[in-house]
Amino acid sequence: MSDILTVVFRTFMSHTGLKTDLAADPPPPAATTRSALVVGDHSVSRSVLLLAAVTAASHLGLRVMFFTRTQIQSLPASLQKCVPSLSPESLKFLFSFSFKKIKFSYPRTVEELLHQIASLHESTNTSPTPPSLIIVDRLEGFLRGHSELHPGEQSCAAHLSALLCDTAAFLTQVLEKRPSSSGPCRVIASFRSQEDAGQAGGEPSATDPVLDILDRYFQVRCTLDQDRGYEAAAAGLQQVWNIYLSGRGIADASDTKDCEDRPAEAQEWQLLIYPDGLMEFKVV
Repeated sequence: MSDILTVVFRTFMSHTGLKTDLAADPPPPAATTRSALVVGDHSVSRSVLLLAAVTAASHLGLRVMFFTRTQIQSLPASLQKCVPSLSPESLKFLFSFSFKKIKFSYPRTVEELLHQIASLHESTNTSPTPPSLIIVDRLEGFLRGHSELHPGEQSCAAHLSALLCDTAAFLTQVLEKRPSSSGPCRVIASFRSQEDAGQAGGEPSATDPVLDILDRYFQVRCTLDQDRGYEAAAAGLQQVWNIYLSGRGIADASDTKDCEDRPAEAQEWQLLIYPDGLMEFKVV
């Protein structure tokens, strides 16, 4: 399954809105999948990452570490539109509650990102609760800066991915030793290849060597593919995105499901974006 992302999709399913009762949290995600890579359009993938951060913080009570090169001044309209039923005061409380558990960091280069991720090992000695979710926005922006340690983009991708997985495994051990465990630690990142940026349909290239490297480390790939059919306009939608979940994490979850009698997770969703910015997910 796609773990945290599946919780996000179910939380924001069509016309349900965000669950505002923070005491009535959804069931915690299964621990079988600890890493996911969101592949596709920059703006849509960032909105998905922000939804994941807010959902993890407000619904699951997890601490989140969010790395991005672009300063986040305020929540995008798409995220605010997901909670239209709340009063401005309640909305402000919800997001202030969530963002107390989310720490944003803005490394400019891949060297800075590597250093800050590695420093999470040391922060466990001073922080009362280490993060249970690590998010990296737009990996390609860091990788194309080329690290001095790893001049090749593929080598740099392998080094960064390995460090993310190693850090998540380390933090999982720390979290599971705490009285109120919020482990395991999970990783979600977004990526868009140079080839995809020039494709009209935005469909990820199956031959991207960097993406092949990332797939070795991330258990689930969440692919965003824009549906440009006439049905979207006819339904009054601004955009429709098909979301495909693939990777070894999907197969692992299927094997675990038989043993735990857990219902199968959907492997294909749709993201509906309305002209006013509202975002909803639908099972295909």
